[in-house]
Amino acid sequence: MSAKISYYTKEGLDKLTNELATLKSKGRSDIAKQIAEARDKGDLSENAEYDAAKDAQGHLEAKIAQLENTLSGARLLDETNVDISSVSILSKATIKNKKNGASVTYMLVSEEEADLKAGKISTQSPIGKGLLGKKKGDTVVIKTPAGEMEFEILNIGA
Repeated sequence: MSAKISYYTKEGLDKLTNELATLKSKGRSDIAKQIAEARDKGDLSENAEYDAAKDAQGHLEAKIAQLENTLSGARLLDETNVDISSVSILSKATIKNKKNGASVTYMLVSEEEADLKAGKISTQSPIGKGLLGKKKGDTVVIKTPAGEMEFEILNIGA
């Protein structure tokens, strides 16, 4: 299985690396303890705790393999060279909803790093796709699941 190339900020890449390290050390150690405790309880053929611990071990190893695959295709984006002449990945776009006048600032990031609560939207999302390449002052009409929305780009920053 070849890794899909994904682009990350330093913060996003560090988060993935730390999660993998935690799963490999603490996660594996905790599962080993659970298996040992269940094994000490006797007959393994009728031991639900042992079966659950082995199942959890399988899930943990699958998650570790998935993270290793993701990291093998991860590329670090250089946040110091963000072009703010138009909306691009890692730029922060302040947009105003033309219908209700509400303004919001979004940072465009890779799909894997998207976090709406943190103001990070994916370049693959409807709004992200609609904003890419646009300039300050542009008005864009974006098709969203809620219908067409019209936005004005108020500002672009790094």
